[in-house]
Amino acid sequence: MSNPTPIPPPSTDADVLRLLQASKIEAEAGRQTESDQILSYVARHAPGHPAVLNELGVRMLGRGVADQAHAMFDRAVKADPSHPALWANLASSLAALGRRDEEREALETALKLEPRHLGALLQKGAHLEVVGAQRAAARVYQDALATIPPGAPPPPALAAALAHAQAIVEADYQELAAALDQPLTAIRQQFGGKEQRRADRCLDILFGKAKPYVSTPTFMYFPELPSIEFFEREAFPWFAALEAATDDIRGELSRVLIADRPGLQPYVDYADGLPIDQWKELNRSRRWSAYFLWNQGAAQTAHQARCPKTVAALRHADQPVILQRAPTAFFSILDANTKIPPHVGATNTRLTVHLPLIVPPGCGFRVGNTTREWVPGRAWAFDDTINHEAWNLSDTPRAILLFDVWNPLLSIAERELVRAATEIYVQHYGLPPESSL
Repeated sequence: MSNPTPIPPPSTDADVLRLLQASKIEAEAGRQTESDQILSYVARHAPGHPAVLNELGVRMLGRGVADQAHAMFDRAVKADPSHPALWANLASSLAALGRRDEEREALETALKLEPRHLGALLQKGAHLEVVGAQRAAARVYQDALATIPPGAPPPPALAAALAHAQAIVEADYQELAAALDQPLTAIRQQFGGKEQRRADRCLDILFGKAKPYVSTPTFMYFPELPSIEFFEREAFPWFAALEAATDDIRGELSRVLIADRPGLQPYVDYADGLPIDQWKELNRSRRWSAYFLWNQGAAQTAHQARCPKTVAALRHADQPVILQRAPTAFFSILDANTKIPPHVGATNTRLTVHLPLIVPPGCGFRVGNTTREWVPGRAWAFDDTINHEAWNLSDTPRAILLFDVWNPLLSIAERELVRAATEIYVQHYGLPPESSL
């Protein structure tokens, strides 16, 4: 090595990492021989260290020796299976070897450990392209690009991959826009060909051409709708009929809780590999459970048969009908001493209605800056794209009837445009039903 001073053998993880960093510095400076000597030295003294195995694998992969790189990465993930970067590198070696199924499994493992791992997301997008799943690749590339904060420079090592991802996303948006052109034009003609400025801005945001600055939905933002926390009751003339049925609805809920408790399911149910953030404690937990009557547009006929009066009462409501997305209606059961963390919903084109049924003391609900207590038999409607949360600090469960309705500030034409765009968007990407959180 260029430095004649003997290097003490590494005795700690910090020593190993320090020597690996020194090896990288030598390589970046163009002193490859010195870099290889340092790496060889640390490999002799810490042959099973996952960081050493990983660096050896990176060097071998860079030199085109994919089989040897795979052997190093395989040993690395076995030594430290909790590190997503190791799994992503293992996937790179498997891709170089043409072992696509194993590559996919390694990437899924990496993303299960860290759903926002930029390198793994870019690799997954590339993998999907290779196997011919172009639209799925575009969706993954969208997720990858979304991990980079606005205004932040991209990591230099990933600049080319990110530029490719951006190009794929833009091409996919053009294809989606072409698929939407004819059906949306037909809807515009149906309504006299008038300009639908708000709907057009909504679609621009959906396609990534513009950004929302007011509301914060997780799926579709519709511009120029006012951010109203709780809507005035006068906008929902059917509230009276719904509230008049409260006793009947509560009676059906009580019978469900006695006779069909298996029908209750966790409301929060994120699959492995998805970023669950604040939902970690409630994910797949019956502490917040749901008894669905409609779930993302699918009628739950057995449940409806148990609750005919509730179903009849819901017929008065102005619920949207969107293939694989709406309506949704269910009994929401929040266990004792349980909090629903702050969150936002999918789209401000719809509102959420609560009809309180069983409300013990110590329960509350906040939307934006407004906090209210549920009053049994008294309905309200709110915009769930505004940050909101709920809590039950009592010793008994809280129960409400919860369902979605159209935002009453949308015109009939706007509703139809939103419906068509949502259905085509879901079909375009082959999306499964998902929570409306």
